[in-house]
Amino acid sequence: MAAKLTIGFLGAGKMATALAKGFIAGGLVEPGQILASDPVEAARTAFVRETGAKATKTNVEVAKFARLIVLAVKPGSMQELLAEVREQITPGHLVISIAAGVTIGQLEGSLASGARVIRVMPNTPALVGASASAYARGRTATMEDGALAQRLLEAVGIVFELKEPLLDAVTGLSGSGPAYFYAIIEALSDGGVAAGLPREVATKLAAQTALGSARMVLETGLHPGALKDMVASPGGTTIEGLHELEKGGVRGVLMSAVRAAAEKAGKLGRG
Repeated sequence: MAAKLTIGFLGAGKMATALAKGFIAGGLVEPGQILASDPVEAARTAFVRETGAKATKTNVEVAKFARLIVLAVKPGSMQELLAEVREQITPGHLVISIAAGVTIGQLEGSLASGARVIRVMPNTPALVGASASAYARGRTATMEDGALAQRLLEAVGIVFELKEPLLDAVTGLSGSGPAYFYAIIEALSDGGVAAGLPREVATKLAAQTALGSARMVLETGLHPGALKDMVASPGGTTIEGLHELEKGGVRGVLMSAVRAAAEKAGKLGRG
């Protein structure tokens, strides 16, 4: 695949940079097989510095260079971008969109007939090779196209193929989820400081605890509730802390956060 594939990023922000770095680190492509475009010079400079690939101001140049196009702009900029590159994108291209809420129907409707489209929802831990992603294939995207998207996304984390209506839920959960966990880690660190720990120690303890807990879920295959019960001894410290979480409605609030973000993703698409 590395000898054939050329990848173009329309948008050279943090997510585009993370994905490009992952594709290169995974041996899927060389830096010379990637070209990104962005109107912001600082974004282009950062992309080049982080990936070793090239960047340009011109979207059309990217479309001419690459056979796989990654649409990495904000949802509000998508229509203008697609209008600009519509004539350059042919059925020979594979188009992957990572824009939250922008539907496959909207993408296909803005491109020439027969465009091969895959909609992807990654998340920012792709920057450290720990993304949680999902994708859905458009009407003319082939099984081979899906397999290519799978290989690319596995280079930066885990990935699932889902029906498109579920991608808004993915956006609310794993797309927005890192921000929820950052807020939780910050709050745990604050609690440690309140209990007397130095800030740096408290933050590292909180972050490592989150990391270790996540690995326990993924690597043991046990239900999170079972793992929670293993920590909560009768009459012990953990069950006392869990009682406070329940009084504060933490689980309900987190569920509401996911649902609210998923609903917002749907509104972005309709808008």
